[in-house]
Amino acid sequence: MNEIATEESTRKIVRPTTVELVTTAVRQRILSGELAPGEVLRQEALAEELGVSRVPVREAITRLTAEGLLTSVPHKGAYVAELSIDEVKETFDIRLRLEPWIFSEAIPRITEAEIGKAERLVNDMDHADSGVWGQLNWRLHETLYLPSQRDITLQMLRVLHDRSDRYFRFQAVQVPIREQSHDEHMALVEACRKRDAKLGAKLLEQHVKTAAQQIMSVVQAVVSR
Repeated sequence: MNEIATEESTRKIVRPTTVELVTTAVRQRILSGELAPGEVLRQEALAEELGVSRVPVREAITRLTAEGLLTSVPHKGAYVAELSIDEVKETFDIRLRLEPWIFSEAIPRITEAEIGKAERLVNDMDHADSGVWGQLNWRLHETLYLPSQRDITLQMLRVLHDRSDRYFRFQAVQVPIREQSHDEHMALVEACRKRDAKLGAKLLEQHVKTAAQQIMSVVQAVVSR
């Protein structure tokens, strides 16, 4: 009887909390550009719009501030963090040190099913609009890194990709950049098929460097307007 109860409990669906739902909703508005850099977050209006109290909104603001998507000023409230060339550079400097390593750890363990999923995500990105391209990009990289079983590093990279996601929408509208990203992503998938961790790490290092150069160039142009 106890075994059955235990089995049933493991099948229960874990529903997101109100705070998590609000955090996700606000994060997506920032990453999509619906909430513009420098825009003030009006807690009362946001709570009313989402149909919640101000408590989960305040907690969501705390979480998004920790992620770097919001800036909170005492007695003045929170606003969407400004675009920053320095932030882009530091974010990609960290990624450059972590991602080739975690990918090389993942390649010997990755399954054919995971490789197939990664390839489908690359193809999905070809048809995605700029609002979701960055999300699919993270799902692709997450799929490639999960087999490494390096959970702490993966959590760190998720935050870094979230911070970068708002910049990807500037990059994703450019067809030549999309085509280059497609080719580079498919090369990463092929390295997995070959089980070549050394090649995978080398390709990913160049991929991150190229993305950094492209995004810094685009963001610089946006900031200079």
